[in-house]
Amino acid sequence: MRHALVRFLVNALALAAAVWLVPGLHYRGTPAGFLVVAAVFGLVNALLRPILVILTCPLIVVTLGLFTLVINAILLLATGALSRHWELGFAVDGFLPAFAGGLIIGLSGAVLALVLREPRAQARRDD
Repeated sequence: MRHALVRFLVNALALAAAVWLVPGLHYRGTPAGFLVVAAVFGLVNALLRPILVILTCPLIVVTLGLFTLVINAILLLATGALSRHWELGFAVDGFLPAFAGGLIIGLSGAVLALVLREPRAQARRDD
């Protein structure tokens, strides 16, 4: 449970960094509302990412994994569309801001995950 909460907070911080850095990503609302947007983003990632990865597997292989950046942009666009539909205050202006936002989310999420990672099971057994 703790791991899921930390992962959610890492993704929320990564999404906040993307909104702050990318001009085409906008959020108007409360911090609590932003957590709802982050939860929607997490659900979109959990439900759509596996399907998109399977459907575009040949493209991912041919591009040596770079096509996953396009998948990240599509997931961010889907989050923006759902947020607009549910009036959550999050908006994405188009594909290029979504692409840049996906890149920022991927990089900042990876950095935050490295910083906040738990010690490996082997290291715990040695103590």
